[in-house]
Amino acid sequence: MRANTSIPNLNLGVVGNCAYSALVDERGSVVWCCLPRFDGDPVFNALLDPSENAALWAFELEDFARSEHHYEPNTAILRTRLYDRQGQGIEISDFAPRFWSRNRTFRPLTLIRRVRVLGGTPRMRVVLRPRFDWGRHQPQVTRGSTHIRFVGPQQTLRVNTDAPIEYILSETFFVVDRPLNFILGPDETLTGGIEDTARSFEQDTATYWRHWTRSLTLPLEWQDAVIRAAITLKLSLFEDTGAIVAAMTTSIPEAPDSGRNWDYRYCWLRDAFFVVRALNSISEVATMEEYLRWLNNVIVRSRGGHIQPLYGVGQEEQLPESILGHLGGYRGMGPVRVGNQAAEHFQHDVYGNIVLGAAQAFHDHRLLRRSGRAEFASLEAVGEQAFRIYDTPDAGMWELRTRARIHTSSALMGWAACDRLAKVAVTLALGDRADYWRGRADTIRERILREAWSEERQAFAESFGGRDLDASALLMAEVGFIDPKDPRFVATVDALGACLCDGPYMRRYEAADDFGKPETAFNICTFWRIDALARIGRKREAREIFELMLGSRNPLGLLSEDTHAQTGEMWGNFPQTYSMVGLINAAVRLSAPWDTVI
Repeated sequence: MRANTSIPNLNLGVVGNCAYSALVDERGSVVWCCLPRFDGDPVFNALLDPSENAALWAFELEDFARSEHHYEPNTAILRTRLYDRQGQGIEISDFAPRFWSRNRTFRPLTLIRRVRVLGGTPRMRVVLRPRFDWGRHQPQVTRGSTHIRFVGPQQTLRVNTDAPIEYILSETFFVVDRPLNFILGPDETLTGGIEDTARSFEQDTATYWRHWTRSLTLPLEWQDAVIRAAITLKLSLFEDTGAIVAAMTTSIPEAPDSGRNWDYRYCWLRDAFFVVRALNSISEVATMEEYLRWLNNVIVRSRGGHIQPLYGVGQEEQLPESILGHLGGYRGMGPVRVGNQAAEHFQHDVYGNIVLGAAQAFHDHRLLRRSGRAEFASLEAVGEQAFRIYDTPDAGMWELRTRARIHTSSALMGWAACDRLAKVAVTLALGDRADYWRGRADTIRERILREAWSEERQAFAESFGGRDLDASALLMAEVGFIDPKDPRFVATVDALGACLCDGPYMRRYEAADDFGKPETAFNICTFWRIDALARIGRKREAREIFELMLGSRNPLGLLSEDTHAQTGEMWGNFPQTYSMVGLINAAVRLSAPWDTVI
C-alpha cells in the first residue's frame, strides 16, 4: 500500500544545511532527499516514483482532513500541521542542523523531524521507507531499543527516536500523546539524549538562521519574499566546495508530458553573474565568497582552454546522462534522467559569465580573499578564449542539442568578458591591458550591433543574420552592452513582449527546438523582462509583472523553473536557483528606497 495518495505537485518546502537538502510536501512527507550530497542517491524518491515501491517518510494522520505548512519566520525550519475530521492535529517540524560549534559551521548529514500534538488524541502512523540505488535496493532493517538501521550497499542510515519502534516498523496507527523526535543520519550513536539533542539542535539552528537573516541588506518592499529567496539560495550552496546547484531535483518536466526532463543537480556557469549580483545586492558576502572560490578553481584548471557549461559540485567533468526506466517519473511523466549531456556541449557564453562573476573579487574590499594580478592572468586566459570563439557556432545558452548557430547571447557574453577585463585592468593599474581589452570589446560590440540586428523584425535576433527572437537579448542592457534608452533596445523589448509573452509570463524563444516549441514560460526570462522594463523607464509595468510573479510562487514562497501561463502551475526542476535569484534582483531594482519612509 502506498502512503499519501495525493497527486504530486511542487507545493514543496525545502530544508537543508548547505551539505544536503530534503523536500517536504503539503502533508509533511519527505518525498525527495539525496545523500550524501545534492547529486547523490535519492534515499527518498517518491517525487519521481508513482509506484508502491516509492521511498518516502510520512506521518499519516488517521481520518486526515486538511493540512497547512509554513516556515518559521527568517529560518529554514519548516512547520507542517495535519488535522483530522474531528479537528485534532499534529505539527511536524523539519530541519537540517546548521549552527556554529567549536569555531566552525556544524552541518551534519542529519534530518531532524519533531512531532507535537496540537489538540485531542490524534492517531498517526509512521511510514519510513528509505531505499537505495535509485529505489532499486530495499535496505536490510535492523533495530535497537531506540533506533532503526537501514543498511544498503553503499551507505547505512540510522534513525534515533523516542517513538515506539514496534509501531514504526509495523506502520501501525497509534495515539500521539506526547512529543516525538526522529533523528535520521549516519550510522552513529548519539552522544546525548534524543529529545535533548533534537530540541537543542532546533534552537541553535533557529538562532543561526535568524542571525544570518539579520545581516542581510534588504529592499524596503517585499522583504519577506526576498528573505525566503535568499535562504533558498543559501540552501543551494554546497559549502564544502562553494558550488551552487541549479536546482535540487532531476526530471521534473518543463511542461506536461513534454519529455523535457533534465537533471539540474549540478553547477551551471551561466548562473554565475546573476548569482553573484544577487548575493552582492543583499550583502551575503560569505556565500558569494564561497561561490567565487569555486569559480576560481574552474578558471585556474581551464588554463585558457575549453570550459564546460556545467560541472559537478566537486568539479566533476564527467556527468554521463542515462535514463532510469524503472522509475515512472513525476506524475508518471518520464523519463527520469541522471547526469546531463550538456556537460559535453560547447556554449560560448560560459566564458563571459565566468568573467562577469569573477570580476567581483577584484573590486570588493569586503572579501577575505581578494583577487590580484595572479588571478587576473588566469582570467585573461579565459578572456582570450572568449574572444577567439565569440563568432563561431555553438549550442547557445539554452543548450540546443541538434542545432548550432552564432548565437547573439554567446557573442554578447564574449563582449562582457572583454569589457570586464578592461575594467579590472584599470583597477589593477594595468593601463596597457585595459586598452587591449577595451579594443577587443569594441570589436565584438561592432559585430553584434551590425549582424544581430534584424531590420525585418526591428529587434536584435537570437543569432547573427537570423530573424527568430530570443529572450536572452534582454541581457544587453543588464550587462551594460547598450544604453537601455537606445531605440533599438526599446524596440527589442517591445518585439519580445509581443511574440514571447503569454500575459506576464515570457517564454525563452520562438523557434522550435529539439522537442518542438516551448509550452511554458521560463521564469528567469520574465525577471529579465522586468529588469529591462524598469531600465527603459516603464517601472509601473515592471512592478505589475513582478507582483504577478510573486503570486506565482508556491505557498511557501518558492519558485521552480517554469510557469504554465494558462494554469498558473509550476513546472521544471525545483527550487530553481535562477528563479530565486531573479526575484531578488527584481525586488532590489524595483523597490522604493528606504529614505521614502524613514
